[in-house]
Amino acid sequence: EPGVRGKSGSTGSQGPKGIQGEPGKVGVAYIRWGKKTCPNTGATLVYEGYVGGSHYNHRGGGSNYVCLTRDPIYAKYQSSYQDDRSRIFGAEYQTFSVGIYPSSLHDHDVPCAVCHVTKRASQMMVPGRNVCPSGWTREYKGYLMAERHNHHRAMYTCVDEAPDYTRGTHANLDGALFYFVEGECGSLPCKPYIAGHELTCAVCTR
Repeated sequence: EPGVRGKSGSTGSQGPKGIQGEPGKVGVAYIRWGKKTCPNTGATLVYEGYVGGSHYNHRGGGSNYVCLTRDPIYAKYQSSYQDDRSRIFGAEYQTFSVGIYPSSLHDHDVPCAVCHVTKRASQMMVPGRNVCPSGWTREYKGYLMAERHNHHRAMYTCVDEAPDYTRGTHANLDGALFYFVEGECGSLPCKPYIAGHELTCAVCTR
């Protein structure tokens, strides 16, 4: 028969610390609206493209702007015109000559860049301010833009303060459009939101 089990011995000393593991795969992507390049914040360019969206006067389609690739890939398709389809159009600046952006920008098509940063895992757009909260990195700053108030809706977008444009696109074909945004005093608190003042924005990561 087995004997009586003895008492457990005392715990030994702690072993040496192991080597540091590989860094985790973190990162976040965002769109830099109005630019063809990424900012000098450690961001790398995933791709550049053209801003697309629904026609300002159409009731259907998407309600957001997208960054379309310059080199689309098609799979199956019908080559003839189909009326029972959604449509996507290029986006144009509707900035006129108000002294915020150069007057030459008006009616040109809007470019975009998809950017990726490592070591930061969250991103947000701050409407109404061109600085980021403490602890956040500002990727870029600019002006809040969207469709005109009496057009069909599109998302509020932060367009870079020094925008590029797509060359050879000054034809005023309309489609999706980018207008500056003003706060509506009364509906919003009037002290901070001044009627007639175009709102700024910032895209931040952490």
